[in-house]
Amino acid sequence: MSRNNIWVHVTIALALILIAAFAGGVRHWKKAMERSSQLVPYPKQQPDDRENKADDEDDADKVEVLVRFRAGTTREIIDRITREFNDEVEDRIESVDGLDIIADEDGQSAADVVAQYQALPEVEYAETNSEIVLDHEDRGRKHVHADDELFSRQWGLANAGENGGLAGADISAMRAWSVTRGSDQVVVAVIDSGVDYTHPDLTKNIWTRPEIIKAYEDDDLGAVDDQHGFNVVDDDGDPMDENGHGTHCAGIIGAEGGNEIGIAGVNWNVKIMPLRFMDGDGAGTTKDAIEAINYVIDRKRAGVNVRIISASWGSNTRSRALEDVIRKAYDEGILFVAAAGNASSDNDETPHYPSSYNLGNILSVAATNRNDQLASFSNYGANSVHVAAPGEEILSTWLEHGFTEKKGTSMATPFVAGVAALILSQNPKMSVDDLRAKLLKSVDPILSLKAKVSSGGRINAAKAVGAE
Repeated sequence: MSRNNIWVHVTIALALILIAAFAGGVRHWKKAMERSSQLVPYPKQQPDDRENKADDEDDADKVEVLVRFRAGTTREIIDRITREFNDEVEDRIESVDGLDIIADEDGQSAADVVAQYQALPEVEYAETNSEIVLDHEDRGRKHVHADDELFSRQWGLANAGENGGLAGADISAMRAWSVTRGSDQVVVAVIDSGVDYTHPDLTKNIWTRPEIIKAYEDDDLGAVDDQHGFNVVDDDGDPMDENGHGTHCAGIIGAEGGNEIGIAGVNWNVKIMPLRFMDGDGAGTTKDAIEAINYVIDRKRAGVNVRIISASWGSNTRSRALEDVIRKAYDEGILFVAAAGNASSDNDETPHYPSSYNLGNILSVAATNRNDQLASFSNYGANSVHVAAPGEEILSTWLEHGFTEKKGTSMATPFVAGVAALILSQNPKMSVDDLRAKLLKSVDPILSLKAKVSSGGRINAAKAVGAE
């Protein structure tokens, strides 16, 4: 074979090798592209998967306004204006000349952003991006259903006549929720056996001391790290419930609503301040009750917006000291909602304390059953008991992250405390006198309660918030 022929064969062999390598690479590249182009299903979000919602919640917090610029305003001018305001054009509505959706990046209120753009000569109009909801009607009235899995058993909120009950013998919560579902700016102190602040249906609505508020200081105890409240029994800042009673009451006031688990509270949004002055057996003392109330007053003076105390306890022993500290709470603008007692007796003749103290901030609560009748165990009093609320077969939160039914004026009391919190979510500056008067007027007159409670009725949340 000649030298020239050898080089020809070598050249051909190299060419064949390169072609084979390229073909293999193409096949490998094609398979890789096929794999990378396959759609990966988006994981289904679980009800309690908070992290997956983070981006959506950030976007939801942005203030958006709709701005229409006058004819002749160029894109360059619009871009310059939004840059100067540190805003972002999120969308441009092509079908309407000059109409943009603009997001504020500075944390201003919607009203301020609208005013800012409306003042410009280039702007024809500016308006807020208002919420639109379905007008789901019930007997001609708007209402909001809770999607909580046990809501159908909460007859005190929505009574459809199940289990031998009377349809409509409830506090009209669903109509109230069409107006307000509460506010995390309203703090309700639950003075009781403590609260299980780790309960999944309560944890979001448990009060946490803001960093700007100093830790509680007691002359005898010194500084107490009251992250979630106060434990008078053990003199520390851990108000964990060992009995269950306080957790049950807290759930009636403010179990998180609309989270697809457990129950709904009267308030879907609120802050519960837990205080433990009763031990695991449900035993407490007047002294410890006074210390708990004193703590609430101190926190109010420190800047915490605690406006309501829910007190589902009492005795027939009158204490002037307890009366005095509740009067001090009145001076601080705190409503004191108290259980009337469970002895089937007339409090006008045999007083029950603290509910029978004649103070301007006390609201004494009797219990009704699912037929709008005074519960057989409930105390009453034409003068000294003021209003009634559901208090029999009441489902609420319990220990070990559970749920259970209980009965008593203890259960009726947090219904009224919860309605008071709904009112304050609308009118945060309302005085304690006006708040108490509003509650007394916000009742459904019930024949069986005539001459049993001074208002003659059972609390109606929808009336309290102007939903009917």
